[in-house]
Amino acid sequence: MNGKRRRLLLAAVDPMLEPGEQVEVATIVNLSSVSVRRTAAFAAASAIMSGGGMTVIPAPTPMYLAMTDRRVFVFRANPTFARPEEHLMTIPRAGLVRTEIKERLLNSSFVVSSPENEQGLKIVFPLVSRKDRDVMAAAVPLAG
Repeated sequence: MNGKRRRLLLAAVDPMLEPGEQVEVATIVNLSSVSVRRTAAFAAASAIMSGGGMTVIPAPTPMYLAMTDRRVFVFRANPTFARPEEHLMTIPRAGLVRTEIKERLLNSSFVVSSPENEQGLKIVFPLVSRKDRDVMAAAVPLAG
């Protein structure tokens, strides 16, 4: 993430921080809780509805993610300007676990979940954010 985007994200997170809380990771990611089967069904339905002329695949919206030593903050990224648009969620880090990292050619991902929530959150890191992915993966333990 470039310096301007990082400064704007840190400025958005700063008022939410508790005393002594420090940001460890600040990056751009894609988040998804939609299953692959539902995405494939949506693409097939759009191809059928258009007579085979068009296929639509839902794409995740880019998000800003900031992880502190206590919490994970997620903001919607403004697609035009390099700033966080809206605070979407805050996830406590206590009890958070993740799956193994799935490597792809242009990105990598893992799913984080907590004991309180049945559904996991898939975090997709672009190729340029591998360093941030590694820092976050080292901080969140593997699910047992």
